[in-house]
Amino acid sequence: MTTRPEITISSLDADRLYDLIESLPKGSFAGATELEAELARANVVEPELMPPTIVTMNSTVKFIIESTQEEFELTLVYPKNVDTTGTTISILAPVGSALLGLSQGDEIEWPKPGGGSLKVKLREVTYQPERAGEFHR
Repeated sequence: MTTRPEITISSLDADRLYDLIESLPKGSFAGATELEAELARANVVEPELMPPTIVTMNSTVKFIIESTQEEFELTLVYPKNVDTTGTTISILAPVGSALLGLSQGDEIEWPKPGGGSLKVKLREVTYQPERAGEFHR
């Protein structure tokens, strides 16, 4: 696997994500180890200090899956906020975990459940709660 880009997450997101991981039954989430590793290596900043081009929870982002060149625009959400509109992606989905903390232009290679990996490139953060002044959503 290639070197992963530096990531930044807010202290609020970090606390909520650690709580989420702790609340899940052991072994119920295939990517738990990878998500915990990302949280552990992240630069953690207060929500008010979050750079505007970084993916935080509840951000809407445009990204591409490099193997298929398919582009998506989705909002990164907690599992309880996934809806049926097809416009959200759970932080517990492999691509959701991969997106967290990336900055526009970053690429990351992420393991897929069952083997292999996918490469995700972040094109744009079209909406970020912190940029909109929503620091405690």
